[in-house]
Amino acid sequence: MNGNLILASAALVLSSLHAQPIPDAEFKPPVEQPAYPKGSGPVVIIDEAHFNWHTAAGRYLPFAELLRRDGYVVRSSKSTFDKDAPRQGDILVIANALNERNNNYWVPPYPSAFRDEEITAVRDWVKEGGALLLIADHLPWPAAANKLASAFGVHYSPGHALDEKTQAEPMIFRRSDGTLAEHPITKGRAASERVDSVATFTGSAFRVDKGGEPLLIFGPGIVSFTPTNFWMFKADTPRIPVTGWNQGAVLRVGKGRAAFFGEAGMFSAQVDGPKRVPFGMNTPAARQNPQFILNLLHWLSGLLDK
Repeated sequence: MNGNLILASAALVLSSLHAQPIPDAEFKPPVEQPAYPKGSGPVVIIDEAHFNWHTAAGRYLPFAELLRRDGYVVRSSKSTFDKDAPRQGDILVIANALNERNNNYWVPPYPSAFRDEEITAVRDWVKEGGALLLIADHLPWPAAANKLASAFGVHYSPGHALDEKTQAEPMIFRRSDGTLAEHPITKGRAASERVDSVATFTGSAFRVDKGGEPLLIFGPGIVSFTPTNFWMFKADTPRIPVTGWNQGAVLRVGKGRAAFFGEAGMFSAQVDGPKRVPFGMNTPAARQNPQFILNLLHWLSGLLDK
């Protein structure tokens, strides 16, 4: 690994500790054909009980508002997942959950964000017909989410998925090169909802044991850097080739559906600093991300590929 990467990594650590991006409340992409009349769609619950980095009133406010404009009812929940908690809604969104130990302290170890009984409750709820969207960004989040994901046969690499040579972001998944899969989610309900590219902003990689339907597929040259600490890259930092692994996939679980993603920024729209530098689906590279998100929720709620 070159010296520039090490310096860039150190800068990112400092910026992550001190910069405080805020949600871009002005970003309101149009919803041409709402899936449901306003306030009459399925209930989407955004988890806020597990020291989540992204919340409905915080970094995921534009995500929540996008879904509301599509007719969904969006609520936040500070309840842990006991036997009945997931049944508060139809779709459960968990983004960047952490164990209490790592709340504002991103130093290993990174225990599971979820107790065993919570994992069982969520898995059983999905099997009975619920829908789950689990998002785990780069280290430390994939380690905290992996035990829950593994209950569905999904396994995260606890690192940072990057192009080994350029370490550039955003990463663009394109239909034209096969990194964005042909799927009802990328096709949409009509030609106007077709998605040809999706942008992500440095996350993690995962693989699925069986039954998965890939959406975002890593191409050649992508590795998962696995440092001991958050963004602390060194010349000898271990790396795992992840070409062919996923950063987005869905699968059917019993009567239910589940979606897994290795990057959280793609669902957000944030601005940073006095110049309001955009980050997330409000950037030019991510212009099709909002439609991809709507299509994904349509699949989770059964409107696509019934």
